[in-house]
Amino acid sequence: MLLTDQTTTLADTFRLMGDASRLRIILLCLEGPAAVGDIADMLGLSPSLVSHHLRLLRAARIVRAERQGKHVFYDAADDHIRHVLRDMVAHMIETTEDGY
Repeated sequence: MLLTDQTTTLADTFRLMGDASRLRIILLCLEGPAAVGDIADMLGLSPSLVSHHLRLLRAARIVRAERQGKHVFYDAADDHIRHVLRDMVAHMIETTEDGY
C-alpha cells in the first residue's frame, strides 16, 4: 500500500502525462534519445514549449537528459516508464480493435 505522499506523487505524475503534448513528447522519447529541436520538429511544437515540457517531465523523473557535446538528448527515464506507457498504448490499440 502506498503512503499518502506517495499516492500524491503518483497522481501528480499521471497528471503530467495527461497533457497531450507532454504525452507525445514522452512517447517520442520511448523510441530513443532525441534533442529538443528534433522533438519540436517531429511534433510541430515550438522548441521553447518542448523545453518547458521537458523541464517538468525531467523534474518528475519521467525523462532523463544526457549531454553529448553541445546537445542535450532526452530519453525515457527508465524501463518502468517504458513498460507503463507501452502497456497503455497496447491497451488502447487492443480496445480500438475490439470496438470499445
